[in-house]
Amino acid sequence: MSDSEKKQRAGKDAVNFTKAAIEALPMPEKGWKYYYDTKVSGLAIGIGPSGVKTFVLYRKVNRKPERIKIGRYPDLTVDKARTQALTLIADIAGGMNPAELKRARRAEMTFGELFGQYYENHSVPHKKTAAEDKQKFEKYLSSNGDGINLASRQLSDITKATVAQLFTKISKDHKVMANRVLALVSSVFGKAIEWGIWNQINPCHGIRKHSEVSRDRFLQPDELPKFFEQVLAYPNATVRDYILVSLLTGARRGNVLAMRWDQVNLDRAEWRIPDTKNGTPQSVPLVPDVVTILRARDKERNDSPFVFPGSGEAGHLVSPKKAWKIILDKAGIADLRLHDLRRTMGSWQAGTGANLSVIGRSLNHKSTQTTAIYARLWMEPVRNSMETATTAMMQAAGLVATDESESEAAEE
Repeated sequence: MSDSEKKQRAGKDAVNFTKAAIEALPMPEKGWKYYYDTKVSGLAIGIGPSGVKTFVLYRKVNRKPERIKIGRYPDLTVDKARTQALTLIADIAGGMNPAELKRARRAEMTFGELFGQYYENHSVPHKKTAAEDKQKFEKYLSSNGDGINLASRQLSDITKATVAQLFTKISKDHKVMANRVLALVSSVFGKAIEWGIWNQINPCHGIRKHSEVSRDRFLQPDELPKFFEQVLAYPNATVRDYILVSLLTGARRGNVLAMRWDQVNLDRAEWRIPDTKNGTPQSVPLVPDVVTILRARDKERNDSPFVFPGSGEAGHLVSPKKAWKIILDKAGIADLRLHDLRRTMGSWQAGTGANLSVIGRSLNHKSTQTTAIYARLWMEPVRNSMETATTAMMQAAGLVATDESESEAAEE
């Protein structure tokens, strides 16, 4: 089509854009029909056969004709479309190519795609919390329910204000979790910068985390009877045994959930954890009560390599939050978390006379490395301390007779 033909057509289809004029434009039977504004050169509105109306700008950029989409009518008013068209015309005059920018924008990675790379290339091979990263992403970053759906957003759409909004939303009910999610998003963007995917500022920078106070909560003597009563009465054996083993080993929650049969030696009453949070293997003495639980589970085990199998992707039990709440509600116990079971073992060890070194070893706290022979020689003090603590808890729960009650029974 020649320039003169284009001018004739533009004149024929030229319209002074107003709301009434645009809404009166007829729908084409097929394809798209374009009408041109009489006020802003190059501004047009296209109408599709379904009635959709879209503002565009026709302009030559670097001597090549470009059709640049501005936005849909009526979401975009005539005045706003004209303003944006004039801005684009000025940008083109300044040497920019808005069409190229839009094409690059469409090709830009979403946060969900970036997290996929982060998870596969960083979380899985380098982080012991890879499963937790995935859970946080799915719960807080992939939907608007508990968080904000960042997964579908392109990276340039995620600003500091966006992250601050996410942080505030999670903080209403879970301040510590808000800190963890903020740290995850920051780490994802940090890796994107390191890998050359993102060359802008990390949008998490400058957002202050909540201060966290160390918890000192553990099961008190007067809580133990009801706690054991409700745990032992819980109908799901896998959940019941998981809670008891967590309490009586003092091991980290994730390690107990992922406990494997090939890590357990029931004859030696030991559990070897090859990979722990602090990066060192751990040998956990198994007190007689735990050995009894595991022997019973061993007799009923299926083909799963896990002591506490589950039906999910991980193959093992995941944190039984609903069951935990039911048990605590029935026991009348408040503000107790699953992780507090680990603290309970350490606290009862301290209360029954164990020194801090023995407690630190039984809980695998990071400390000065000792030689292999000292580690081996320390196993018995740790075992004795844990058995003493277990006996004290059982006595407090009324499940084992105390020395005084045994003496009274003998005198009678």
